[in-house]
Amino acid sequence: MKKSVMTLLLASASAFSLLASHTNREVRESTVKAVAYNVKVLEVLPHDVNAYTQGLFFHKGRLFESSGQYGQSFFREVDIKTGRSLRSFNLLPKYFAEGSVVMNDKIYLLTWMEREVLIYDLITFKQLGTLYNPREGWGLTTDGDYLIASDGSATIFYHHPATFREIKRLEVTLNGKPIKEINELEYIDGLIWANIYGSDMIVIIDPLDGKVRATINCKNLLPHSLRTSRTDVLNGIAYNKETGSIYITGKYWPKMFRIENPLKKR
Repeated sequence: MKKSVMTLLLASASAFSLLASHTNREVRESTVKAVAYNVKVLEVLPHDVNAYTQGLFFHKGRLFESSGQYGQSFFREVDIKTGRSLRSFNLLPKYFAEGSVVMNDKIYLLTWMEREVLIYDLITFKQLGTLYNPREGWGLTTDGDYLIASDGSATIFYHHPATFREIKRLEVTLNGKPIKEINELEYIDGLIWANIYGSDMIVIIDPLDGKVRATINCKNLLPHSLRTSRTDVLNGIAYNKETGSIYITGKYWPKMFRIENPLKKR
């Protein structure tokens, strides 16, 4: 009898210890703070000052950009060395262009309030159709399987590329708190980089749990001497897989910057 009671007590103590360990691990994980970095510029390049940058991305080493504003929205392929358009098309005045990406040789272009995802052929720039987006369109990227979109909230949405049906969603937190105004997105080495609208901060998100693993402070990236009354916020992250280079810019900015990936610096 005494042996049985002792065995039960030991088992209970062991179970409690395991539960406490699991709970403590959860607490530690939930309170892990994002690592803070300052941006490091490796190269400065020209950028079209008339581009209200919404989407910025590379596809097979070629740079593409979508630019917003009603009556002025366009999509273009960019000469990275000069910032000039190699080819482009304008959207109808009723559309406000937002984030964009290429997947399976199709251009997917979000619209802001119009609830439409515009689809174009990458080679011809001919429109192929539209898909319905149940929410506002902000940023767009892809992990190779799904289209990943933002709507200005603290949530990122995964969509099927054929139908734009929602597959899953990811709640994003920074140091345990939801972070809103998630805007332009870029998928880099298994992580999601994002602009936070109206701020000079880029966040790097783990798609497994939505936690921000790192932040990049880009304050004063564009010198005051290059700013005008028209200069708008930081926006636009592009990753060239072929070179491993990352580029960022802003709305109506005259410059684009190749920056260091702080997660890979030695």
